[in-house]
Amino acid sequence: MKSFDDFLKLHHQSQPLLIGNVWDVKSAQVVEKVGYKAIGTSSAAVANSFGYEDGEQLPFELLIQLAKRINQVTELLVSVDIEGGFSRNVEGICQNIERLHDVGVVGINIEDSLPGNPRVLQELDSFRGILEEIANHLQRKNIKVFINVRTDGFIQGLPNALSETIQRIQEYQTTGVHGIFVPCIVNPDDIKAVVMSTKLPINVMCMPQLPAFGELQKLGVKRISSGNFVHQHVLKTLEEMMIAIQNEQSFKTLF
Repeated sequence: MKSFDDFLKLHHQSQPLLIGNVWDVKSAQVVEKVGYKAIGTSSAAVANSFGYEDGEQLPFELLIQLAKRINQVTELLVSVDIEGGFSRNVEGICQNIERLHDVGVVGINIEDSLPGNPRVLQELDSFRGILEEIANHLQRKNIKVFINVRTDGFIQGLPNALSETIQRIQEYQTTGVHGIFVPCIVNPDDIKAVVMSTKLPINVMCMPQLPAFGELQKLGVKRISSGNFVHQHVLKTLEEMMIAIQNEQSFKTLF
């Protein structure tokens, strides 16, 4: 039986949770086969797999269908990336989270920046209020969903990324959310400072300069994601394979 409580426990063990980021049913099954304990959808990878750009361009109905089918064919705990919530009002965000919960999802990622060109970092007090309303709504309805809040100071390359991130974490942690995701943070001192700023589990993401998992564990990180990088690597490998078949005029590259 998949449960929020099991997912929560995975974020408070000594070894960081390595979450498998997937984009379709088959990638979810592969992640399960090789022994991962939980999976999370990558918004960019899922959107691209359906032929859409990242940034809430994917119809939410497709995300619901994907989450439902993954839950039907795997036993893994499933978290879904909902970007900015697929709605610009808190009622719509709550409804979307409820629908995901109804198909078996135990966790969500929600971001404090909104899609656009460029992306816009939401005003701190406003987004803090949104998180508080979401948490209160779910509590009133006795819906247990792990809320992992992505804060985007580092991914946006802000000059004051560390101080902005810590300020936001200290506000977000009072709202009833369960975890904090800081993509693109790689410096060990920065990671340690972020970990020390809160009792909530900190999630980091694959980057070329990201420390090895053992060092991340020593720094206090509790969750490690691959984001869209595995999906990009798979597509690159596919492209190279198709070029080889064309160039060699044979299928020997497949065997």
